[in-house]
Amino acid sequence: MSKPPKKLIGVRLPVDLDRRLTRLARKTRRAKTYYIQEAIVDHLDDLEDYYLAISRLEDRQPTVSIDDVESDLELDD
Repeated sequence: MSKPPKKLIGVRLPVDLDRRLTRLARKTRRAKTYYIQEAIVDHLDDLEDYYLAISRLEDRQPTVSIDDVESDLELDD
């Protein structure tokens, strides 16, 4: 199976952040790119959830309680 295409972008990092990233990459024998991608994915998921929630609040869409969600997913014990 082929890998999805990737887009090259440039990012300017503060020197201290680059040093930390370099140190982590060396200790773990992974590329700095790996950690940059991981950080973006994790943070992007949070940002998407946040802005979706804000959008729903602004549109006054109905809310669902955690109890209802757990019940619908059969997670309640």
